[in-house]
Amino acid sequence: MIAKTLGRPGKVRVTFSLPSAIWADMIFLVGDFNGWDERATPLRQTEAGWMVTLELDAGASFQYRYLHNGNEWHNDWNADGYAPNATGGDNSVVTTPGFELVAREVGAPAPERVMSFHPSRMRLVTAR
Repeated sequence: MIAKTLGRPGKVRVTFSLPSAIWADMIFLVGDFNGWDERATPLRQTEAGWMVTLELDAGASFQYRYLHNGNEWHNDWNADGYAPNATGGDNSVVTTPGFELVAREVGAPAPERVMSFHPSRMRLVTAR
């Protein structure tokens, strides 16, 4: 699963997670964002599952895969998309929106930027 939240200006915080039921000694997130380094980005195992959060550039797409136990490559079946790779398979793709969250509460002035949102009170505005 992928969860995205607003990061620093020009960034999006992306949390990559896998179910806790996956048996592995180690799982690494490997992709464009870390130069396809097979040891650079380990997921940590929690009661909620395996996870890692990265701050990625907004308005971009990144290819990635999960490496289990140093020898098993897996895609994220909840990815934003997929792209063919050089081995004849596919890579998972995550796309980070170029967005600013703007509050739209009735009668309240909208701040320029908010750090969290509630779907009933806010809307997504795509930056151009």
